[in-house]
Amino acid sequence: MIMMSVGDFKSKFSEVVDKLLAGEEVGISYGKKKAPIGVIVPYKSYKKNKKVKLGIWKGKGSFSISKDFKMTEEEFLNLKE
Repeated sequence: MIMMSVGDFKSKFSEVVDKLLAGEEVGISYGKKKAPIGVIVPYKSYKKNKKVKLGIWKGKGSFSISKDFKMTEEEFLNLKE
């Protein structure tokens, strides 16, 4: 992936399109610090975030919680992976 400032992006738009057609991603940076603000990807690799329907696994699995299981809300909210 190449990174381009907003100014470079505007002045080299045709080059960006050529890179997208070649399957490359193009990163965009902004400001004096050139902070990354986004990535333009070829449409064929674009994956839109789709909502997951609840109950999609209904009848395909199960779980149970032991009767002696105890956890406070604080313990639950502070779980770390």
